[in-house]
Amino acid sequence: MATATSIKLDDALKERVQHLANARRRSSHWIMREAIAQYVEREEKREAFKQDAIRAWENYQQTGLHVTLEEADVWLAKLEAGEDAEPPKCHV
Repeated sequence: MATATSIKLDDALKERVQHLANARRRSSHWIMREAIAQYVEREEKREAFKQDAIRAWENYQQTGLHVTLEEADVWLAKLEAGEDAEPPKCHV
């Protein structure tokens, strides 16, 4: 269900949105909704990445398990070349 939400824009930004809407043959409402949807999706992905990094850091602090940069580079190079490659073994 869609509900109405108001947003205050300064005159310059409102004019820019309207100009873009005219150029794209869309409504200014569509432009703003699309912009908000893209922003929220991008920020959700950014937050998920941040949370994954925090969990990985906490896991490393608890276990000490890691791979070296060189080991990771070799593994990623094999994957990039299309080779089936086992991930490197973690060590303390």
